[in-house]
Amino acid sequence: MREMQRALEAPLFSGLPGDIEVSFEFFPPKNEKMAETLWQSVEMLSPLGPRFVSVTYGAGGSTRERTHAAVRRIVNETALPAAAHLTCVNATREEVDGVAREYWEEGVRHIVALRGDPPEGGTAYTPHPGGYANAAELIAGLKQVADFEISVAAYPEVHPDSPDRQHDLDNLKRKFDAGATRAITQFFFEPECFFEFRDRAAAAGIEGEIVPGIMPVLSFAAVQRMSGLCGTAIPDWMEGLFDGLDEKPEARQLVSATIAAELCRRLYAGGVRQFHFYTLNRAELSYAICHMLGLRQKAST
Repeated sequence: MREMQRALEAPLFSGLPGDIEVSFEFFPPKNEKMAETLWQSVEMLSPLGPRFVSVTYGAGGSTRERTHAAVRRIVNETALPAAAHLTCVNATREEVDGVAREYWEEGVRHIVALRGDPPEGGTAYTPHPGGYANAAELIAGLKQVADFEISVAAYPEVHPDSPDRQHDLDNLKRKFDAGATRAITQFFFEPECFFEFRDRAAAAGIEGEIVPGIMPVLSFAAVQRMSGLCGTAIPDWMEGLFDGLDEKPEARQLVSATIAAELCRRLYAGGVRQFHFYTLNRAELSYAICHMLGLRQKAST
């Protein structure tokens, strides 16, 4: 309650001890210029001492080689713990296990295990006849390959393919029972969304770590599209704040950082100390939010 009261006092971000832990997500670059931007982001965020950084995997495994290359470079050229995304889509169990073994041999000890999306948008997910049917099966298979640390996805506002919240929670529990280390949520924009989900998960007997996924808004139109695909609600007030900023990127960044930082501060007031940032390969916003939350560059060793 003392922290809740502090969150209502001004200045909102004053005196935070920096006792948070963070992780960052990137996507594999499509060309040399995007690779340069990605690496600049990695270098900017590295001094914050993230628990891990992850690299996403395109629908249907479409970025498999680029994901692998990005993870390999992080492992070889930094001291950061790297996590590789891996899905069930369009691959046999043997193929998925082979990718996992290769990651382990290259020093990757952390997998973000996902069912994955179908390669054709708008189509229903269909398991590969010789593959893992879902994320829980994938996790169990990965644990047979090696003792990976495994992160999984969670959906505070219900996965689009789930009929209801209970089905979603049952699926999340199966993933933890199969060996998941933590769950990272889909992005959301209201703190109550996360707190209610955390309470429902606890009531369902889920004891594993649940980390909020934070999406700083680089483009409001892009967030609207992504939210439509994953079922994330966008508050009415948020659209008003971005109105008129399409051609003003600097002002849009300031608004975005303010909104995301306030969300994180309210989550912090509710006891959250771990945050996962969807960076979209741009470091500035995530770095600014972490700075406002009291996180500072770690001393080099």
